[in-house]
Amino acid sequence: MLNTLENLINLARERKKTPINGSYTNQLLSDKSLSRAKVLEEIDELIEAVEENSNKIHEAADVFYHLLIYLEANEIKIEDVMSELEKRKK
Repeated sequence: MLNTLENLINLARERKKTPINGSYTNQLLSDKSLSRAKVLEEIDELIEAVEENSNKIHEAADVFYHLLIYLEANEIKIEDVMSELEKRKK
C-alpha cells in the first residue's frame, strides 16, 4: 500500500526534474491554477460519490493523486506533512 504512495511521489518528483512532453502530471506540475482547480474538482466529486454511494474508491484515488501533485507543485514535501501529522498524535 505505501509502495504505491511512494511510487506516486517519486513519479511527481521525477517528472518535475525531467518533464515529459504531453504528460498530464507535468501539466499539473507546471500550471498551478490547473492543479488547484483539479484538487477542488476531485474533492467535490468524492463528496458527491460518498453521498451517492458510487465510485467512492475511484474518486478517492483521484483526490490523492491530484493532492500529491498539487503539494509537489507548490514545494510542499509530503515528508513535512507526515511530520506534522506525527506531531499531532496524542
